Amino acid sequence: MELKIPDLCLVVLVGASGSGKSTFARRHFAATQVLSSDYFRGLVSDDENDQSASGAAFDVLHYVAGKRLDAGRTTVVDATNVQRADRAHLLELAREHNVLAVAIVLDTPEEVCLARNAGRPDRDFGAHVVRRHRAALRKSLKHLAKEGFKKVHVLRDQSAVDSAVIVRERLFNDLRHESGPFDVVGDVHGCRAELEELLVELGYGLVHDGAGRAVDAVPPAGRRAAFVGDLVDRGPDTPGVLRLVMGMVDAGHALVVCGNHEQKLVRALRGRNVQVKHGLAESLAQLAEETDEFRAAVERFCDGLVAHYVLDGGDLVLAHAGLPERYHGRASGRVRSFALYGDTTGETDEYGLPVRYPWANEYRGRATVLYGHTPTPEAEWVNNTMCLDTGVVFGGKLTALRYPEREVVSVPAHRVWYEPVRPVVAPEPERAPDVLALSDVTGRRTIETAHRGRVTVRPEQAASALEVMSRFAIDPHDLLYLPPTMAPTATSRRPDVLEHPEEAFAEYRAAGVREVICEEKHMGSRAVVLVRRDSGAIHTRTGRPFFDGPLAEEFLDRVREAVTGADLWGRFDTDWLLLDAELLPWNAKAAGLIKEQYAAVGAAAVGALSVAADVLAAASARGVDVADLAARTGSRLANATGYRDAYRNYTWPTEGLTGLRLAPFQLLAARGRTFHDRDHLWHLDVLGGLEGEIFTRTRHRVVDTGDDAQVADAVRWWEGLTAGGGEGMVVKPLANLVRGERGPVQPGIKVRGREYLRIIYGPDYTEPDNLARLRQRNLGAKRSLAIREYALGLEALERAARGEPLWRVHECVFAVLALESEPVDPRL
Repeated sequence: MELKIPDLCLVVLVGASGSGKSTFARRHFAATQVLSSDYFRGLVSDDENDQSASGAAFDVLHYVAGKRLDAGRTTVVDATNVQRADRAHLLELAREHNVLAVAIVLDTPEEVCLARNAGRPDRDFGAHVVRRHRAALRKSLKHLAKEGFKKVHVLRDQSAVDSAVIVRERLFNDLRHESGPFDVVGDVHGCRAELEELLVELGYGLVHDGAGRAVDAVPPAGRRAAFVGDLVDRGPDTPGVLRLVMGMVDAGHALVVCGNHEQKLVRALRGRNVQVKHGLAESLAQLAEETDEFRAAVERFCDGLVAHYVLDGGDLVLAHAGLPERYHGRASGRVRSFALYGDTTGETDEYGLPVRYPWANEYRGRATVLYGHTPTPEAEWVNNTMCLDTGVVFGGKLTALRYPEREVVSVPAHRVWYEPVRPVVAPEPERAPDVLALSDVTGRRTIETAHRGRVTVRPEQAASALEVMSRFAIDPHDLLYLPPTMAPTATSRRPDVLEHPEEAFAEYRAAGVREVICEEKHMGSRAVVLVRRDSGAIHTRTGRPFFDGPLAEEFLDRVREAVTGADLWGRFDTDWLLLDAELLPWNAKAAGLIKEQYAAVGAAAVGALSVAADVLAAASARGVDVADLAARTGSRLANATGYRDAYRNYTWPTEGLTGLRLAPFQLLAARGRTFHDRDHLWHLDVLGGLEGEIFTRTRHRVVDTGDDAQVADAVRWWEGLTAGGGEGMVVKPLANLVRGERGPVQPGIKVRGREYLRIIYGPDYTEPDNLARLRQRNLGAKRSLAIREYALGLEALERAARGEPLWRVHECVFAVLALESEPVDPRL
């Protein structure tokens, strides 16, 4: 026996004591899904049979159930639930969280219940309790559906219980498996000719019947149309629009959500008492000229429309009047009402029409929401939402959005078909797209990313980032991206080094990444370069400016000249480009740090240890046994000299732009597009075309991680780089963004040389005792941080490329800086 339940719902088990509800729940549901009244009784009183604790137990049970439903988790309540009052609390809980309620009734015979209770020492209450439960159950059975349960399944004997199979069904609005691409069309309102023109403009092929009427439109390969409702009323040919769209739906070429005008038309066709205004009279008159069969088909079609759809893995939501994130994929009268009518402030304007609540101004969800209902002169993005009703019936235009391309396509209205009661004007924005608010970044923040899901920023992290960002960062309009921290390779098993390429190659091989690219690691400072045709910025990985005034302008002029010379503006059809690079030498940014910290330590150590070595040599010449101390001092002097030589390798004189070098290694984004889908050789090839004295190239090689000879050759290359004073290399998946089972794999693993690490861990870190201690490195936190920051960076780039409001981009950039305050070993 199949018991069908929605994929997300509240399941209420109903049955007398001893009916087998708990056994049934254990058999068909996960333990975490089942909330048992007995368990919660024991939780609050240490006695599962203490009936005096029932009130407190159900308070806690309802609280936990609410939290689960709020998180979108199917929840099963295992209690007798034979009293209507008990069920009423649960039904209210389902309504509050906009989920459907299902009742599964175990109508087990009385003698079976009594026998089971007799075999349990904790069930010593009399038979009258079971009889009372069953009487209440019998009284309730015919009322369960009226109470509000979407489905009621009654199992009347043990064989039915034993043969029951739970079948989970998708909600009607759950089309997450449909990924498109889609062409989403705004309110048509009976404008058939404009709809046909728009479909042709979108590349659809119209299909006509024998009478020459359009009855289908065949989409371009792989695409599908979607309509946000209000196909009917006001316009000149509501039957023609319906005939075409119904044919597209029947052929699988289109999806349609219900609009408020379709809902009202259904009531009118059924003879209900409705007000015949706002264009309904025109639809009824036009449909009166059609056959009875056509009108019946229209009624069935409109009545069967779903209020909203969730598509493309949850990344796209269609609803006639829009939908806040808390309602996505939910099912209730409240959700349907919002999807059809939106929300109002309770006021009316000077035209006697309700004032709509501007829900889109407060929208912060990850899903793109496309809707109509309230006409606007232009389709514009508001916080990842777009209204596609551009008033075609009022003489405006009919608009569609190509998804996921986000390309707006429109055709003009042939004429004003219906005079609007209220003039069609653009809604007043909550704020300009480039205005930021403190509330965008303060407190606990959860940011939806396409590649890692939700990334959380704690309040104390946000406060730390706000201090740095507000005092030191460049103009937020130019701060579109902060690069992620980079994960170090796993600690080497070799006795003389902390890091070695073998571990990096092995890690990627284990993750299924066969081809990697090894890029030399320039020892400079990470630089993000935003170059526009007439302006730009260059900033550090914490958002601070590299240069001030004329030097910054001169530097950007050089980059702009190179971009123009390589024709990257035309190649990518853009007026801005964002580059990831390294700025050399290290002292260009860190001169103060080198002088006050590294040089001071190096000079003091070499000076003091040189004197000590001389003194010990003199003592030894006099016959004093100082051999051990002299050996240790000599070793320390060699270490200090190596330390000094290490940082000197990365410094050289600069004056103005003379001596500066920029090593760009990744093209991050341009207007309308990002480039993490291109492999690293493509990036190096594109950026290798930038000519000029300030540019230097990144040496690299591609390695097959499964080829031992190629791995060995890459190891020798790394040894040569580091022996010559180089910092080391970065090993990356050649394909760039690569997804594993739980999200992106590490975008890059740095492998630093033995001598370079003296700068990081100190001159004497290579001593055996120190190396043994340093091998106990906690890499997990750093690796997790790198992945989260990487996902945030990609999200910022994608939002910037799409031209989303500045706050949408800035919240991701800000979050990267906030995560940098996590307590992670800075030497990693």
